[in-house]
Amino acid sequence: MSDDVENPRQGEPLDGSGGVHLGEPLDGSGGVRFGQSPQGAIAAPPDPGDTAPSPLRDPHAPAPPQPPRRRWPRRRSSDGNGRPPKPRLRKLRFFSILIGLMALAIVSTVFGMMMAVASDVPLIENEQQYRHELHNSLLYDDHWRPIGLFAPPNHVVIDSYGDISRYMRDGIVAVEDKRFWTDPGVDIRGIARAFIADVTGGSRQGASTISQQFVKNALSEQSNRTIFEKLREAALAYHLTRKWSKEKILTQYLNSIYFGNGAYGVESAARVYFGWAHGFNTQPNAVDASSTSTNGCGDGTTGSPPVQRPKCASVLAPSEAALLAGMVAAPSALDPVAHRQAAQERRDVVLKDMLEQHYITRAQYEYAIKQPLPTANEIQQPSEPGAAPYFTSWLRPQILAAMGLGRGVPANVAEYRAYYGGLRIRTTLDLQLQQAAQQAISQDLPTIPGQQPAASLVAIDNGTGEVRAMVGGQIVGGHEDFSRSQFNLATEGHRQPGSAFKPFTLAVALESGFGPDSLFTSAPADFIVPNSGGKEHFIVHNFGNSYSGTATLAQATDVSDNSVYARLGLEGLGPTGTRRVARLASRMGIRSPVSHNPAMILGGLSIGVSPLDMAHAYETFATGGVRVYNPQLGDPDQGPTGIAQINCPLCRTKVMLDHPTYQRVLPQPIAQEVHDMLTGVVQSGTGTGAAISGVDIAGKTGTTTNYGDAWFVGWTPAMTVAVWMGVPDRLVSMATDYDGGPVEGGTYPATIWHDFMVQALPILAAEAQAQGGHANTNTTSTATDTTGLGSAVSTDTGSTAIPTAPATTPQVGTANGQTGATGAGNGVADGGGTGGGGGGAGGGTAGGTVGGGGTGGGTGGGGGGTTGGGGGTTGGGGGTTGGGGGTTGGGGGTGGGTGGGGGT
Repeated sequence: MSDDVENPRQGEPLDGSGGVHLGEPLDGSGGVRFGQSPQGAIAAPPDPGDTAPSPLRDPHAPAPPQPPRRRWPRRRSSDGNGRPPKPRLRKLRFFSILIGLMALAIVSTVFGMMMAVASDVPLIENEQQYRHELHNSLLYDDHWRPIGLFAPPNHVVIDSYGDISRYMRDGIVAVEDKRFWTDPGVDIRGIARAFIADVTGGSRQGASTISQQFVKNALSEQSNRTIFEKLREAALAYHLTRKWSKEKILTQYLNSIYFGNGAYGVESAARVYFGWAHGFNTQPNAVDASSTSTNGCGDGTTGSPPVQRPKCASVLAPSEAALLAGMVAAPSALDPVAHRQAAQERRDVVLKDMLEQHYITRAQYEYAIKQPLPTANEIQQPSEPGAAPYFTSWLRPQILAAMGLGRGVPANVAEYRAYYGGLRIRTTLDLQLQQAAQQAISQDLPTIPGQQPAASLVAIDNGTGEVRAMVGGQIVGGHEDFSRSQFNLATEGHRQPGSAFKPFTLAVALESGFGPDSLFTSAPADFIVPNSGGKEHFIVHNFGNSYSGTATLAQATDVSDNSVYARLGLEGLGPTGTRRVARLASRMGIRSPVSHNPAMILGGLSIGVSPLDMAHAYETFATGGVRVYNPQLGDPDQGPTGIAQINCPLCRTKVMLDHPTYQRVLPQPIAQEVHDMLTGVVQSGTGTGAAISGVDIAGKTGTTTNYGDAWFVGWTPAMTVAVWMGVPDRLVSMATDYDGGPVEGGTYPATIWHDFMVQALPILAAEAQAQGGHANTNTTSTATDTTGLGSAVSTDTGSTAIPTAPATTPQVGTANGQTGATGAGNGVADGGGTGGGGGGAGGGTAGGTVGGGGTGGGTGGGGGGTTGGGGGTTGGGGGTTGGGGGTTGGGGGTGGGTGGGGGT
C-alpha cells in the first residue's frame, strides 16, 4: 500500500465515500442490523477483518451516489450511544425534578411559617401568664398564716420542677417522648407522617414531642390536627425550646394534662389516685403505714413543731408514676377502675420502657409490676384546704369578682388570674379563732344515736364587717369534714330563726314609740290572718304555756314571750307592721327574702335565714345601727367580707385592700336601746348560758316550735357571733335531746357560743396588744363613737367612712393586783390614763396599782389604781389621771385619761 493512501477509519469505506457505517447493511437496504442474522437468530458480531474491501478509486473523481441513510433523532441519550432515552429514565427525571421543587416549597413554607410564628411566641408566653405558665395562688389568714392553695380542687399546679418525683418525670419522658432531652422540640418524623396522611387522605396524625403537646395544650387545640396546624405547632415548639429550659417545659406540661377522674395536672392526679397512700393533708400519725412520706403530703404544714408537707407529686413511687404516665394517652380508656386490665397492661408497658431506658433498676421493675392498682374506694376527689374548707369555698366567688368576673373581664381570664396568677390572698379569717370555734362545737355538740346534729358558727368583727371564723359542716376528728358534704351550713343553710328574729320587731317597735316599759298582755292569743276572710287564724302560745298576765316589753324580751310579741307586731305596729319588720331585717343584713305573713313576727319565715346573715344583721345592732360591708372585695350583694387584701402580680392594681363601707340603717339611740334590752336576755333571761362574768354581752335565743332548729346570736364590743344547731339535711325534732328535755337556743347553742367566746377573748386581746393596742391597724377614725359599743362609725346615711379601730377585747379573769392586757376603749392610744389600759374582762376583782377594770370593770366597779381607772356596769369610776367607762360610754377620771376613756 502506497504512502499517499490514508488509512481508512473504522466504519468508513476505504475510498472515503462515507460508505458503509458500522452496524448498517452492506447494501444499504436496511436489512440485517449489527449482531442479528437475516433469520432473526443471534449471530456473533462480524470481525472487521472479514469485511471485503471496496476497490480503490481516484480521489478526484466525483463521489458515486449514495443510498439514503436512516438517521436517529439528534438528541443523544445519557449513555452517548445516540439511542432515544428509555421511558423509565424519563419518569425518574420527571419525579426528581418534581420532588426537588416540592422539597423547596416545603422548606420555604416551613421556614416562612417558623419566621411568621416567631412573633407568636411572646403571645404564647403572655398566654402563660394567664393560663399555662401556672403559679399557685395562696390563701392566708388575717395574720399571714398559711391556709392553703386557692385553686380548683381538681387542678392544683406545681411551681417547682423539684416538686415532681423523678419517676414521674422519667416515666412521662419514657413513654411519650424518649428523645425529649435532646430533640429541638420538633418531631420531624411526626410531621412527615402527618404530611403523608394528608396527601393520601389517611387519618390525621397526632404524635408529637412533649414540647409540641404543651404548645397544643396552650393553644387549646384539638387532638386531630392537619399538617398546617402541626407545622405551626412545631414551629412554636422549636422557638419555645430555645427560650425555655427543658425542665420548665416538662413542669408546665405535667401541670396542663388531664389524668382522668377530674384530675388536671400531676399534683391533682397524685392526690386523687394516691393521696390515700401518702397521707394527703393528714396528721403524721394518720399516714398510711405503706406511705413513703412521714409527714403526709399536700398543702401547708403539719405537726408540732410545724413541718412543711411535701407535694403529693414529689413522693410518687415507680409503679404509681407509671400508671399516671400511661393514662395520659387515653385517660378514660385506661381508667384503673373502669378498665382495670387495660390500665395495668399500660402501666407495665411504661415500666418496661423505664427499665429499657435505664430509669429504674431490674429490682425496681420486678417490685413495681407486682403492685396493685388503686381501687374505687381509694380514688377520691381532693377538697378545699383543710384549715377552713367551708370558709374558702365561700370566698371563691368573691375572689373571682375581685379579678373582674362580672365586671367586664372575660370569665376565662378572671378564673386563670384567680387560680393560677400567683395571687397572695390575705383573708379575714383568724386561724386561732377558727380552731377555737371548731373546738367549742366538737366538745359541746352531743352525739345522738340515729340523728347526728350539726352546728354552724359565724364570727364577724364589728368594726370592719370581716368574718373571723366560720364553721359550715360537721366536725370529725376536730376538723370540718368537707369530704362528707360540700353544703355550707353557714352560708347556704337557710333555717327558721324562731325567736332570734324578734330583735327586728323590737327595733321597729322602738322606732314607733314603744319603750322597754311599755305594757302588754301576756296570754294565749288568736289572730285572724288579714285578707283571709276570717277563715285563717294565727294562734299563739308561749313555751310551756307559761304566761304572766301582763309584761313590759323588756320582760317579754328577756323570757321571749311569744304572746306579747305577736300583739306588738300585729296590733301595736298596725297593718303594715310585718312589712316594716321585713324591710328593716333586709336593710340590716338579711339577704334571703323575708315573708310578710303574721308568723314572721316570731321568726316563722317562708324562707329561712343563714347563720352568716344573722351574724351580719346582729352586727348592725352592735355597731349602733350601721351596716358594714365592702363593695369591692366582699359579697356583691353587700354581705360580710372575707377578703382583707389581694396581692395580684397581673392586675393593674397590684395590691387590693379591704375598705369597708358604712351605711346607717337604724338610728343610733334605737340600736343602743336594743343593745340594753338584749343584755337582759343574757343576764337573767333565756340566754344565761352565754354569759361571761365581766363581759358585756347582748344576744337572743331562738327555738322553732318543733325543736328542729335552735339558735343563739349575740355580740360583745368587738365581735358578733351566730350559732345554729340542728340536723343538716332534714327537719328533725330535738325535743328530748338535751338530757331528756328539748334542745333550745339557751342550751347547746348558748353553751357553744360561751365556750367559743371564752377562748376568743384572750386571743383577740393578745393580737391587739401585739399590734400596738389596736385590733386593726389599717383604718383611721373620722367619726365619733357615742354608743358605748366600742366601735366608731359614720353617722351619715349611705356614707363611706374609715372607722376607728374597733375596741380591743379585754382578757378574761386577770388576777387582782396585776396589770391586765389592753382593755376595751382603754388602750395605749385610746385612753385609760397615763398608766395605760385596764385589765381583763372583769379586770381582777379590785383592779391594781397601774390598771383599773376592763370592760365593765367588774360588776360592782373595780376600784381605780393610782394611774388607771376602774368602772362598773353603770359607768363612772376612775383613778387620779385615768378613767374607765361603763355601759353608757362614760368618761375618764379626774383628768380624763391621756386619750379619753370609754369602755362598755
